[in-house]
Formats: sequence, C-alpha cells, structure tokens
Amino acid sequence: MRQLVIAERVCLIGHIVSKAFGLVGMLLVVPNAEILFNLSQVGETAVQLSMAGGGVVDIILGTIAVSIYAYRTLGLGTWLAFMLPAMFISLGSELLGTSTGFPFGDYSYLSGLGYKIAGLVPFTIPLSWFYVGLSSYLIARIGLKVAQKPSWGRHIAAIAVGALLFTCWDFALEPAMSQTSLPFWYWEHPGAFFGTPYQNYAGWFGTSALFMSVAGLLWRNASIKLERSQLNLPLVVYLTNFAFAAGLSLAAGFYIPVLLGLFLGVVPAVALWLSSSTTPIPVAVEPASNEVSVARSVKVALK
Repeated sequence: MRQLVIAERVCLIGHIVSKAFGLVGMLLVVPNAEILFNLSQVGETAVQLSMAGGGVVDIILGTIAVSIYAYRTLGLGTWLAFMLPAMFISLGSELLGTSTGFPFGDYSYLSGLGYKIAGLVPFTIPLSWFYVGLSSYLIARIGLKVAQKPSWGRHIAAIAVGALLFTCWDFALEPAMSQTSLPFWYWEHPGAFFGTPYQNYAGWFGTSALFMSVAGLLWRNASIKLERSQLNLPLVVYLTNFAFAAGLSLAAGFYIPVLLGLFLGVVPAVALWLSSSTTPIPVAVEPASNEVSVARSVKVALK
C-alpha cells in the first residue's frame, strides 16, 4: 500500500506541475516562441514537444493519481463503478455532440489533446470527465454526509451539487480552450455567453448528472465515509484544474465566466470540504455478545 501512496503522490505532483508549466507556457512562451526558435534547435524541439503532448501527459497523470486514490480509499469495485460509466457516458455524449451538435452545440476538436476516437473526440477527454467528475462528486457526497444520513433527498442533492461543481469548472475552461489565441476546440456558431452556447452548459450538467446518477445507483450498497484529510486529493485536483483554466481565461480578459465558476463552484467545494468530518471514521466490530456466547459455551464444555 505504501508504494501505491508514493505513486499517487508522484502522479498528483506531476499533474500539478504539468498544469503550472502549461499555464506559464501558454501565457509566456507561446506568444514569444520565436525567441526560443532563434536560440537553438533544442528550444524549438522543446516547444514543439510541449505543444504536441503537454496536455496529454497532464491529463494522464491526473487520471492515474485519482484512480490510485479511488482504489485505495473506495476499493476496486467502487472505483470502477464510477470510472466506467463516467468514461463511456461522457464519450458517448462527446461523439454525439461532435457529430450532431447535441447536447453541447456544434463544435469540433483541434489538435493538442491526443489521438481522436473515431476521428472526432481526443481519448483524453473522457479521462478528464472521469477524474474531475469523481473529485466533484466525492466532494459533494461527503460534504453533504450522504453515508451518515442516507436518504433519497441527500443522494439527489449530491448528484445535483456534484454536477454543478463539474459544470462550474467549464465556466472557466470554455473561454480558455476555445476563445484564446491557442484553441483546443472551436464552435461552428459561437454562442452568446462569451463565445459559448448556453446549451453547452446544460449538456455538461446533464451528462455529468447522468453518470453520477449511475454511479450512485451502483454505490447504493456501499457506505462511503471519508474524513476531511481523505478528501484532500479530490479538492486539490478540482482547484488545480479550475486554476489552470481560470488563469488562461483571465489572461484573455474573460472575467465574468471565471467569477461565476469561482462563486458557484470553488467556494461551495471548499465549504463542503470544510463541512466534512475531521475525526476518523469508526471501524465496525463484532458485537461483544458473540464473545460472551463463545465464553459460555467453553465453560459448559469444561463442566
């Protein structure tokens, strides 16, 4: 288990560092790439490699870190019960969206995010839906104390809040990925909300709520109780991914989408994290009556 913890932390640190380098690179290096090109062949090669695979490495490291975390804290079955629906449902929505315009609108992916499935959707996209989606859902579920006070109302609220947190990430992400000088996707018909159609956010909320609902049904017999320290990784992943998108959007002058995501996503996420338990979750033990009955049977046998 210690090796898993080390691998998880290494991947998480790599994910954060990749985000930081990506932000600096896109804000400072790319606009001045000709300087590196003129310095040496090494500089030119570094820029080209970074542009070609930087986003892919970043997403893969985040996926591995969250997968190890989920395996350690939730168990193999619970982890897969979220990851598989999240990836397949999000991929289906993305393929449908890039083919028909439903549920997000008319858009297409450019290069920079890896091999495209069916020539339409980069393979890294469903990975990002999984690891940010799980982080959002766990923050909501644990913060709302679904396991401690189970009810249909709390389950539904956790799905709704988790989907809202996930969608709020996209408020900062959309302008950064589609409206800046280095886009990763583009809209055939730019929407009214800073170039993004309002339909896109409904699609994000609906898709994430769908796979969180499926996961919630598959988790119905699992008592998932995590203390605050065990929720640190999901919060760090959520905040890191939001900060990267927000940095790019703010640099391009898109303040309102970032502020909207901040107040509707980041602030509630931190508040839910703070509301989670700080005390260790008690471990269930066998009733003492079993020990008493065993002891009595031994005494009877001795007589």
